[in-house]
Amino acid sequence: MTERLSAPLVVKIGGGDGLDLDRICDDLAEISSRGTRLVVVHGGSAETNRVAEQLGHPPEFVTSVSGFTSRRTDRRTLEIFQMVYCGQVNKGLVERLQQRGVNALGLSGLDGRLWEGPRKAAIRIVKDGRRMVLRDDYTGKVERVNLKLLRDLLDSGYLPVIAPPAISYEGEAINVDGDRAAARTAAALAADTLVILSNVPGLLEDFPDESSLISSIPSNRVAEFIDVAQDRMKKKVLGAQEALSGGVRRVVLADGRVERPIQRALEGRGTVIGD
Repeated sequence: MTERLSAPLVVKIGGGDGLDLDRICDDLAEISSRGTRLVVVHGGSAETNRVAEQLGHPPEFVTSVSGFTSRRTDRRTLEIFQMVYCGQVNKGLVERLQQRGVNALGLSGLDGRLWEGPRKAAIRIVKDGRRMVLRDDYTGKVERVNLKLLRDLLDSGYLPVIAPPAISYEGEAINVDGDRAAARTAAALAADTLVILSNVPGLLEDFPDESSLISSIPSNRVAEFIDVAQDRMKKKVLGAQEALSGGVRRVVLADGRVERPIQRALEGRGTVIGD
């Protein structure tokens, strides 16, 4: 009964170039072999960009009035997004884990309404110094996690490997931020720790200078560091803030290019946010 009730470790694998997926999966397999239950959330942005270019529908990114950058997601972009995230990247991770003896099961936030939330009616952005409103965009955010489904999978011995998109309350696929979805998932599972792996050592005070790593951020000061973060790192810091607000004790922004990346993160190597 103790094992059934134990909170899993949630790991978010970033979608940028440079992450060593073999090392990450080696580490996941080793941690899993010691009896730790794991839930993996992953991205796939860099590969999606390449495939979109090859298919003649190049990616477009927009910046919200609050300063966050996200992918412009029209219907064709959503189709490409699902093809790469739910297909190539998700099943590639499942294959790697199965080769290492881990009974991984890949699914998306659509499946079983695992991640559910509203589709944004409009997005207010800034382009060339002007404020604009985008409509007909398939983006949203995760508000609900199908906790029973995740617990059933974990209790049955599976390691869930989850990809965006999520599903809207009206049943539409929506592009959601993977870091924030991972934060919502960690909070729903009452996880002690969320590890977010990317292609930098953590939050850098002077990006891209890796020697400027910020090693720790207290829970009550996270909001101050959102402005320090550059580009995609802003969403990671925001996700960390949301995870802590949801009851997660600590979030570690860590390097996914190194040996034993998750275990190093658990040892405090990276940017430790929270306790």
